[in-house]
Amino acid sequence: MTLSFFRFLSKLPIAVLYVFSDVLYFLLAYLIRYRKHVIDTNLKRSFPDKSDTERQLIAKKFYRNFADVLIETFKLPGLSPDELKNRVTFTNQELVQEKLAQGQAVLIMASHQCNWEWAPSASVVNGMPADAVYKKLTNEVSEELVYYIRSNFGAKPVPMKQLLREMVTRRKEPRLIALVADQIPDQPEYGYWTTFLHQETPFYPGTERLARSFNLPVFYIEMKRTRRGYYSLTFSPIAEPPYANLTDGEILNRYRDLLEKTIEKAPSDWLWSHKRWKHKRDKYVKTQVKF
Repeated sequence: MTLSFFRFLSKLPIAVLYVFSDVLYFLLAYLIRYRKHVIDTNLKRSFPDKSDTERQLIAKKFYRNFADVLIETFKLPGLSPDELKNRVTFTNQELVQEKLAQGQAVLIMASHQCNWEWAPSASVVNGMPADAVYKKLTNEVSEELVYYIRSNFGAKPVPMKQLLREMVTRRKEPRLIALVADQIPDQPEYGYWTTFLHQETPFYPGTERLARSFNLPVFYIEMKRTRRGYYSLTFSPIAEPPYANLTDGEILNRYRDLLEKTIEKAPSDWLWSHKRWKHKRDKYVKTQVKF
């Protein structure tokens, strides 16, 4: 029943869905005040040099953009390939297509910036096969819905716990392996800790380990909102093998630097309601992460 409802929802014109988004924005920002304390705290700590008025404006725009992302995600299965190609464009896809043409898989470090849910499907319709790595949901109905949305257009959703096996069995298959790399590690005591947006922050070390273990080239992908419902994607090289002389943690540090620049350019498009800094480093033993 739930899946049928969302299938119906995806067939509605996007202009109609944006009316729902406007209502949702009002509810989230002014009535529910969805995670307002989390958002305000994150913004204050991340942008200590901005005034309260500036941070309030970012928060307001975040709620509006967040509502659009939710609605657009439900719309994805109802888009045609041509419409998706028109709405999500790539500025320099030749950088990774060259690697794919050589028979290589490419590790893509993405983020919760703009509509990250559209990116894997957009890659596929633009001639770049893509795996979308994600955390499997415990609720069966939600998991079914998420898989349905993300598997459209031929993108392959890969649960994080199955990633290593997929990497081994499909190591010769050229494709993009996309990880939203700004998430909180499940075990922060084993995370790679660094400074991100003025705060001590753990990152998953597994992303860099995969690059080194499988000798994968790594690219950052920046998503930019050009107007409502339209995005551009740009690839930036982070590193490529051989990695013997690359300092441990350097791949993650380069990703962090690129992500910070993206957020600074369009702060309202990042996921500020995410409890990114709920863990504090001083609560964990400071062990050296091995790559």
